[in-house]
Amino acid sequence: MLTPAAPRGYGSDVSTPGSVTASAPPRIELCFDPEGDALLARDPFALVVGMLLDQQMPMERAFLGPWKLAQRMGTPERLDVPVIAAYEPEAFAALVATPPAVHRFPGSMAGRIQGVAQHVLVEYAGDASAIWRAAPTGAALHQRLLALPGYGDQKARILVALLGKQYGVTPRGWREAAGAYGEVGSTRSVADVVDAGSLKAVRAFKQEQKAARAH
Repeated sequence: MLTPAAPRGYGSDVSTPGSVTASAPPRIELCFDPEGDALLARDPFALVVGMLLDQQMPMERAFLGPWKLAQRMGTPERLDVPVIAAYEPEAFAALVATPPAVHRFPGSMAGRIQGVAQHVLVEYAGDASAIWRAAPTGAALHQRLLALPGYGDQKARILVALLGKQYGVTPRGWREAAGAYGEVGSTRSVADVVDAGSLKAVRAFKQEQKAARAH
């Protein structure tokens, strides 16, 4: 079970670096769909997949992808890691591509989702929360995320920030490992989205950055 962050109204008791006492699921607003957000709050693998999908499409649609997939697989309470890892690739790609597609590029993303599932199955016995549960430092967590198929440096740092800011996963040095995404009060990424207003602020920041790069 993911552990909620104190700033969102839930307490956490961190007794050792990288460990957090389990509690109620956090209040998450990333896909702005009650069922989709509830899945992201309770299922660690759904969160990992949502972050994987968050590229080349609107953020809220990307993070709704895990819920779409869970519904199609007949496991609405979670994404079943072993089943996804063992799924016949062409059949799984068709599942991801079924309208409304889980991602803008369903073929390539289907392969990446299965790759992440296989990695989690082999390295963490199918438990995605184990990626961060025993990570002693933020740097170690960043490296574990960086090892996931389809994850680059930026994506890994953003997930470190999201875990720290909204899920109470705060190993020593997590803000440093997240880089600018870990800054207090930032509006850089999905890690800072907690409602419609903050989503608008993050989009405005990204537009500003895009305009600056164009000059």
